[in-house]
Order: sequence, then C-alpha cells, then structure tokens
Amino acid sequence: MFEVAVIEDPAAAEVCLDPVRARLLAELAEPGSATTLAARVGLTRQKVNYHLRALEAHGLVELVQERPRGNFTERVLRATAASYVISPAALAPVQPDPARAPDHLSARWLLAVAARLVRDVGALITGATKARKRLATFAVDGEIRFASAADRAAFAEELGGAVRSLVAKYHDESAEGGRPHRIVIALHPSVKES
Repeated sequence: MFEVAVIEDPAAAEVCLDPVRARLLAELAEPGSATTLAARVGLTRQKVNYHLRALEAHGLVELVQERPRGNFTERVLRATAASYVISPAALAPVQPDPARAPDHLSARWLLAVAARLVRDVGALITGATKARKRLATFAVDGEIRFASAADRAAFAEELGGAVRSLVAKYHDESAEGGRPHRIVIALHPSVKES
C-alpha cells in the first residue's frame, strides 16, 4: 500500500468521490471483506460488493486474499493507498495553468502553480512506479510568524534573491545529459486546523 496515490483518470476520480465509496476506501486502510465492511458502514453486503467492484475496476482497491466461506468465496480487499490526491489532469480541459494569469502575488496563481505541482509529481510517480525506479525529489515545509506585513514582504524579497542566486550558481543550460528540475517556493498564511 502506498502512503499517497495520485488519481489521474477522470472515471477513477468520479468513482472515489462518491461518499459511500470514499468511506469504504478509508475503512480499507486495513484489509476487509464485503461482510466485515457492511457491518461497519451500515449497508448490505450486496451493496458493499457493488461499490467494491467499482473501486477495484479503477485500481483503488486490490485483492489481498480469497477464502472459502460456506457456498461462496469471500474476497478480502484493501485500499491501494492510505490517501489519495486527485490530479488536475483528471479535469484536463479545465485544469489550472499558471501561464494564463502570471500574477506572482496572486493567491489564484499560487493555486495554479500548486495544481501543476500535483499534476507533474503525480505523473512522475506513475512513471517511476511503472519503471520500478526511484524518483528524486526534495521538499521543505515549515511555518514562520511575521511581526508585520513589512517583515513578510522583506522576507519574500530576501528569499527570492537567495533562490535566484542559487539558481544562477547551479543552472547549466549546456550540461550534456542534464535534466531540468522545477523549483516551487510558496508562502501563504497558515490554515488553522479545526
């Protein structure tokens, strides 16, 4: 089971957005059968089986075990990931594009950049998984409290300068066999957990 899986297929996104199916995915962090799930979610085994087949058809759950139970075979399934992210690629015709509104101080531009990040990293994970290769990535996440809006602006300016300096130092357009990497740095107010 993966920690996070990216859903790129529109049909798979539609299937997992159903509230019952989303609950079944959550319940299947630990393997379970239609019978055990039915008791937990308050549905009949037949209804649970119906939803499980839809999830399985889109690769969101996988078979762990089959075991005989009286006159039928009980199928034990589990979710293919502990959590899922729907890639903007699932909405390809309307996915955000940072190039459409490149106002670097706009929250909507930041959201478009973040959506591109989800789409790109999701595609890279899919490709690396198929090729059975590791994917080289790096991320920094933290929180900072500013005393004032002026301090925040000064920090953003200084951070931008430091990043531009590092990019100038290490970027080599003519490097034979070199591979371009995208760098994304974002600053936004923290959201309080409820």
